[in-house]
Amino acid sequence: MFDLLEIRWHGRGGQGAKTASILLAKIASATGKYVQAFPEYGPERMGAPVLAYNRLDTHPVRHHCQIEAPDVVIVLDPTLVGTVDVTANIKKGGIIIVNYDGEAGKLKEDMGVDEKLKIYCVDANNISVEEIGRIFPNTPMLGAFNSVTNLIDKEEFMQGLRRELQKKFPSRSEIVEGNLNAVDRAYREVQGA
Repeated sequence: MFDLLEIRWHGRGGQGAKTASILLAKIASATGKYVQAFPEYGPERMGAPVLAYNRLDTHPVRHHCQIEAPDVVIVLDPTLVGTVDVTANIKKGGIIIVNYDGEAGKLKEDMGVDEKLKIYCVDANNISVEEIGRIFPNTPMLGAFNSVTNLIDKEEFMQGLRRELQKKFPSRSEIVEGNLNAVDRAYREVQGA
């Protein structure tokens, strides 16, 4: 069991931060958790920074406001690190998961974050290109998130993701399988510091 878990997603328009937060909510809801998923937009254009949020709990979620102090921050675009304060108000001992093609220890050092924060990275761009055929970091980052937090049993998580992807792409099994492969790889390739 866990208390209220609050997640903030950082991405750019078109990378799927909103979609990933909604997918996570649907998968978690199917396992009996109470959920919220909602975006926050600045300029609504491709490539502009966007935020999305999740609240997950084993009890009904009664808060209906922006998340001020997240437990977990997920960064879909590594260029946002240093451009946007992705660590803003993260709780002590919080987790940051970044789409990054280098070492987690180096990233933690470069970011200059509090020693109590846990930093994880996975090369979601490369994984998505190899498994899906295009840069879609959102689904690999879902895999990295669940690997790090172990919030939902992996088999349940993968079944839930398959179900949701099949609804979204009913006649595109190659997209479903590519995304599932990307998530599975991110589970295995995420590393922490």
